Amino acid sequence: MRLSVCLAVATSSLTVRDASSFVSPKLSPRPAAFALRSSPKLGRRNASPLRMSADSDESDKTKIVVIGNGMVGQRFMENMIANDVDKKCQLATFCEEPRAAYNRVKLTSYFETLDPSDLSMTSEFDDGGRTSWYDENDVELYVGDKAVSIDTASKTVTGESGREIPYDVAVLATGSFPFVPPIPGRHRPGVFVYRTIEDLENMLAYARANNVKSAAVIGGGLLGLEAAKAVADMNVTSHIIEFAPILMCRQIDQGGHDALVGKIEELGLEVHCGARTESFVGEDGTDDGDESSDSPVAALRFSNEGWDDLPVQMVVVSCGIKPRDEVAKQAGLELGERGGVVVDEQLKASADDVYAIGEIALYNNFIYGLIAPGYTMADVCAKTIAADTLGYDLKLAGDDRPEFTGADLSTKLKLLGCDVASFGETHPSEDDPDISSMVWNDSEGGIYRKLNFSKDRTKLKGGILVGDASDYSRLHTMYIEEGEVPENAGTLLPPPGARGGPLEEEEVSTDPNAQICSCNDVSRGAIAAAVQELGVDGATLPALKKCTKAGSGCGGCEPQVKQILSQELEKLGGALDTSMCEHFGMSRPELMALIRTDPDPSSVDSFEKILAKYGSGDGCEVCKPAVASILASMMNGIILDDGRDALLDTNDRALANMQRGGTYSVVPRVPGGELSPDQLIALGVAANKYNLYSKITGGQRVDLFGAAKHQLPDIWEDLGNAGFESGHAYGKALRTVKSCVGSTWCRYGVQDSVGFAVRVENRYKGIRSPHKMKGGVSGCARECAEAVGKDFGMIATEHGYNLYVGGNGGTIPEHAQLLAADIDEDTVLTYLDRYIMYYILTADKMERMAPWQKKLPSGKNGGGPIEHLKEVIIEDSLGICGELDNRMQYLVDTYHDEWAEVVKDPARRKKFQQFVNTDETIEREDMLEFVDQRGQQRPADWPADGQDHTNWAAPDDDVFARSEKSWSRVGSVADFPVNVGTPVLIGNTQLAVFNNAQRGEWYVTQNMCPHKQAFVLSQGIIGDAAGTPKVACPLHKKTFGLDTGAQLDGGDLKILTFPVKLEGDDVMVELPAVEELDAILGTNGLRVLKSDCTDIAGDALKVPFKSRNGGSPPGVGLKDLETDDELKVTSEAGAAMNATAV
Repeated sequence: MRLSVCLAVATSSLTVRDASSFVSPKLSPRPAAFALRSSPKLGRRNASPLRMSADSDESDKTKIVVIGNGMVGQRFMENMIANDVDKKCQLATFCEEPRAAYNRVKLTSYFETLDPSDLSMTSEFDDGGRTSWYDENDVELYVGDKAVSIDTASKTVTGESGREIPYDVAVLATGSFPFVPPIPGRHRPGVFVYRTIEDLENMLAYARANNVKSAAVIGGGLLGLEAAKAVADMNVTSHIIEFAPILMCRQIDQGGHDALVGKIEELGLEVHCGARTESFVGEDGTDDGDESSDSPVAALRFSNEGWDDLPVQMVVVSCGIKPRDEVAKQAGLELGERGGVVVDEQLKASADDVYAIGEIALYNNFIYGLIAPGYTMADVCAKTIAADTLGYDLKLAGDDRPEFTGADLSTKLKLLGCDVASFGETHPSEDDPDISSMVWNDSEGGIYRKLNFSKDRTKLKGGILVGDASDYSRLHTMYIEEGEVPENAGTLLPPPGARGGPLEEEEVSTDPNAQICSCNDVSRGAIAAAVQELGVDGATLPALKKCTKAGSGCGGCEPQVKQILSQELEKLGGALDTSMCEHFGMSRPELMALIRTDPDPSSVDSFEKILAKYGSGDGCEVCKPAVASILASMMNGIILDDGRDALLDTNDRALANMQRGGTYSVVPRVPGGELSPDQLIALGVAANKYNLYSKITGGQRVDLFGAAKHQLPDIWEDLGNAGFESGHAYGKALRTVKSCVGSTWCRYGVQDSVGFAVRVENRYKGIRSPHKMKGGVSGCARECAEAVGKDFGMIATEHGYNLYVGGNGGTIPEHAQLLAADIDEDTVLTYLDRYIMYYILTADKMERMAPWQKKLPSGKNGGGPIEHLKEVIIEDSLGICGELDNRMQYLVDTYHDEWAEVVKDPARRKKFQQFVNTDETIEREDMLEFVDQRGQQRPADWPADGQDHTNWAAPDDDVFARSEKSWSRVGSVADFPVNVGTPVLIGNTQLAVFNNAQRGEWYVTQNMCPHKQAFVLSQGIIGDAAGTPKVACPLHKKTFGLDTGAQLDGGDLKILTFPVKLEGDDVMVELPAVEELDAILGTNGLRVLKSDCTDIAGDALKVPFKSRNGGSPPGVGLKDLETDDELKVTSEAGAAMNATAV
């Protein structure tokens, strides 16, 4: 039975009831005629009477009220549903926040998408902050309603809204709130706590509004470092302020601190330990001892002798938690001296039928602030209620009862990109006679490991791992199970990467009882059973995570879960799916091998031929760019020709990087960073001529931002006349080869690093690869070009160059490894030719060189992947060097400057025309507001998701249903390239016409993506999802059905579609009158603003408009209607809606 394996999948067949149906059978019902009172915070939903009569169909069910809808409260309800197989109970939960439970552990990842649904514990949030899980499981959810009192005598809970809910069992899961030390000035503007999504949004808004450059984070523990990452993600310099002498003093020691600080400071953050913060100083200079000043924070003042004030414009306090027990205190429950609800082993509080779990529960005078103990409490509490209140037999051995007797506080985290883990005994005293410690301290590599053994070194007692914790699961299991350590315990000490041999995945225990996920207490046996239950076809990583919850907490165990999935699938005769997408049942390396070895190259020289031979369907935004990259790497044709532009991702199709609002950036190639004065002048002239924002990039070249697509050929014609070529900043190709000035100028230089960088960059320019490539050449050992942080790099020696490969300066920095030493320039190029081509032939899609290299096998005699590369590239162990050399030379010989090819060819230039049906253009400022910043123009900040100018929706699903329509010609068939979208302009409305020749179908939609109101859909890749034709927005890859307009990737956005037909050579679209069309989709009315301004032209018709966010510019209503025609337009657009401007 699936219930034996999958948690929280039981769903109720009952319909969702009003909140008022919550009446205990033990209480006398009150009359139903209570006044309606909505949540004062949200003013929406909760629109039901507060009580109903006792003859409810649900009146005989046990009412369980959960106070708090955080991670632990949510887990309790899921466990309760799984235990309550006979549907004896009815659940309700108070949720103070404006949305249901989300993963607070991963709060810092919110900045990756700014989409709360990505953190949801269940599924996508709707506009009211709910998810479908609550309806599906018949759980009453009170979003935005904080529980303010419990009456344990009458057994009721009252919400801030006035709602009073009776209970049979109440479970307190209110969690904690951030502890804020009594520092003078803590009330100032600019001082925040770090706890919720709203906290992050408020910080981000304040930082943007006040141009915050520097911020202090008070606290250097787990929460403080997470907050510091959040601040750093805002592009704000982060100062970590810690009172203790070291960071994370409960988890690590001085050695771990030193390694962690080294990693943190490499990222540009600053650490101040032993700091005694005296006050937060305001801009007016007051330290606010009497709290009379409301001046924004401007500095930290310390009581440390000799410490100066630290200038900051924002402070984030994240230095601990306090149990949120005010409701428990009001109810008269027994509390601890420092807070928290006192509980026993069954999590029972001092009042009958009241339980407490999570960070509010005080067990043995200890508050557990980690998620794993909270989940254990949720499990014990749910089982206790199931047995004691609902009468279930839990089939426990003997007289055993569910118990919480404490929890393992071991942790493994990735803080600011650095592995940090601790388990067991971490701080033994130096004279402890029962402990023998071993330490690995690699200060250069930033790795510190300390393992504590029993005196005879037969048992592992605990450890600290900083910088490399990849073998944490093995060591933690060894500690938990008190297993025997190897005869030579010292073999456990080095990090896996320093042990020699291949960097293989850590071996996962085969013991079914071994804990794999500590957050959710999921064993290997549970995961294996779930794979068996799901079967070969259903067992995917997402399905397995949803079913077992393994990997859905902190995510640290996901590699082990994936490894178990692979092993269990193999037992079933299956294999872990590595398919690129639904259209190709193979990985990119496998498809590349088939194309590369095909005996008839002409049968695989286009996407259509490759799809017909090795795939199915129409293709999509995943496989099309991957195949385009393979074709470019094999044949190297002009990427815009012969229909290949239909395969290209967001940037390649325009030969430029798409930026916010659908504008583009222009990045000419500057080999080695070397520019002539005339070229510098030409760049300035172009920037002034086209009003482009100018910036020097990290790769030693100039980036010009803000160009419209139709301007690009003219800009590049000007730059080409000055000697510039395409910089391929838009492509998965070589970007730059950075250099220092070397021996030509520097007194320390030993080789001409500039000259060699120019040579290397000119050799590999334009070569397409699975991901972008960057190189560097340093003229001496001082390494000013940071070559070992690049995909490949050369450092000059007295005898030539040392060649390093496999580095990465991105999200997870990697130092490149030495491939060959003291070799001349020609030999460097020979080895680089082979290395790059080996990467092109064998890497997965969108895989950088560093992770690709780490996955390679070890050398024959060990030594890891670098030894394998030496054997393949230098010794030709695979016998493929000849092929690698020839393929690379072909790419070098067939190089072409893509922008030069466009500029000189009218047909290619036409691809950049803004609208195919008119020479008229719409300027960038008419689509997105631009603001001045330090004397240059940049686009106004995008509103956060959920605010105005995001998640647009038409007033009605069929807004033009009652309009009089006619067929309008938008161009000839030849005007619309096949298998791509092309924009047209009708009045002030931009539409996208899709000539889907692959299916023999045409589609017309709005050109604006509703997510960020950017006019870009015509630039998206078209394909299909399970047979449904779709387009992927080029900005954030949201997909929409071309036939229905519905969002296909899980959201509820929608685009408007229009009927289209061919009459001879004419492409005809059925449209309403231009005035009606412009009223809904006109560019002027949809312009994205930084404020609550209305449209810039003042001429967009004002019609009723439905916003998914419930917001509208204040003070804007219907346009004064003077004629019957105008009245008809507005009334037929849906006048029943609240009137706001489009």
